[in-house]
Amino acid sequence: MDFQDMTATGDKMRIVQELVPGKQITLAHIIAAPDGILYQKLGLDPSVDYSKSAIGIITMSPAETAIIGADIAVKAAGVDLSFVDRFSGTLIFTGTVSEVDAAVRAVCAYAQETLHFTVCEVTRT
Repeated sequence: MDFQDMTATGDKMRIVQELVPGKQITLAHIIAAPDGILYQKLGLDPSVDYSKSAIGIITMSPAETAIIGADIAVKAAGVDLSFVDRFSGTLIFTGTVSEVDAAVRAVCAYAQETLHFTVCEVTRT
């Protein structure tokens, strides 16, 4: 039975989310000069000059570490905190390309050097 069949019959779908325990940053990505539609779909500030902006995305485990990452990011580079989820470990912030780059790198460095996390490579599009 697929999703449409379940919706039509009133059946409920159960989704199970699994997290692998560990101290790690699994995604650290910078989106430079994002298309305006991305800001709109993510519910971010629509008054931003997209040509000079960036979005930083980090996922961390354990998930509560996103709170620490958010604190480091805003203090390191003055980025605007857009989303922090202590349950999924997701952190999203915006600012200029240089601010977002500095914030992502500061969070990754702190996680690796102080918290002894395994940290992925910072990627950029």
